[in-house]
Amino acid sequence: MALTRIQKAARIAGQQLAGRQTPFIFNEWYIAALSKEVSRELMARTILGKSLLFYRKLDGTAVALSNRCGHRSFPLQHSTLDGDTVVCGYHGMRYNDQGEVVEVPSQASCGGISIRHYPLVEMGPVIWVWMGEPELADVTKIPAMPMLEDGWVTSEEYMDLKANYVYLHENLLDLTHLSFLHANTFGTPDYAKADFDVKITDDRMWLKRYVVPTRLPPVWAKPTGLEGKDAARITTSDFVSPALHIVHAEFYDISLDESERPDQRIKTAHIPTPATATETHYFVVHGRNFALEDNSVTEFMHQQLMAAFQEDVVGLQQQEQLMAQEEGEEYFEISVKSDAASVAMRRYIKRRADAERGLIASSSAVQTTATQQPQPA
Repeated sequence: MALTRIQKAARIAGQQLAGRQTPFIFNEWYIAALSKEVSRELMARTILGKSLLFYRKLDGTAVALSNRCGHRSFPLQHSTLDGDTVVCGYHGMRYNDQGEVVEVPSQASCGGISIRHYPLVEMGPVIWVWMGEPELADVTKIPAMPMLEDGWVTSEEYMDLKANYVYLHENLLDLTHLSFLHANTFGTPDYAKADFDVKITDDRMWLKRYVVPTRLPPVWAKPTGLEGKDAARITTSDFVSPALHIVHAEFYDISLDESERPDQRIKTAHIPTPATATETHYFVVHGRNFALEDNSVTEFMHQQLMAAFQEDVVGLQQQEQLMAQEEGEEYFEISVKSDAASVAMRRYIKRRADAERGLIASSSAVQTTATQQPQPA
């Protein structure tokens, strides 16, 4: 069947966008776990296709090592934590918190054996990990989560998303879907048609939507006291990095003068960490600057939000299943006006991934050439 001009253009444009086949970006800080997940029990988690082992030392410091024993590739998660060292459950090699073998039961020396140690930084309820080149692990480049710095009340959650992380970013950059995918939770019919602004830079994308006037859904209306009132719901979707997306929202009674409006805002960090090409660790940290002393508000909002975000999980997994079913077939996707920020994001991720892959390929070529140089007699 012949394609139309628009379909042909869409197919060509799609080749410049990140998707399920795009390599991971390794030189980036990602969230590896919620702080409460890492304990004195050995825990394994796949991140960017690599299996990592997590545990806490006796002093509470979190550690991340390769989950593969350097001797015969035994998964270290099935081993023993002895003090601050891990004793492999297969042949008993003992690893310290830097991944160095400090004991080999069958011989007197350790022979310089080691596995990879991954830099970790714990900040509030989350633990960041650096998966890329160790010398590039600059802690000043960890993306900020303002709700933690501002001292707001927060709650956090983890979800297993069986879909590619790029599409979660895309989902968050165009909240038109609130009127449809979230019709039963925090979506409203007027959301999709509300005015919006888009701002795009080389590495940052924003979409700000003005839903005014509106009637807020219960998750926002009850805690803010705006039930049954004509309100404003102004939401900004902010792509911060391949590992972090923050949604900002403010709510107010439009009948009040600006000077009379209570400051009622929320900031939700949506944190996708790729596990594989088709599975994502989806972390959420939600914060608010109102009703700070009311734990019942925290519980209510958390339950309501998680119900809504679970709808995203279901929708994205349905999308993933269809793409997997028809993998290899040629298809096209047509973008519309509200996709401007998400298209820019997907181009950015593809550029980053391609650039990093190019550096790796160049480095490998240099190393191969070096090893092939004739050696002096």
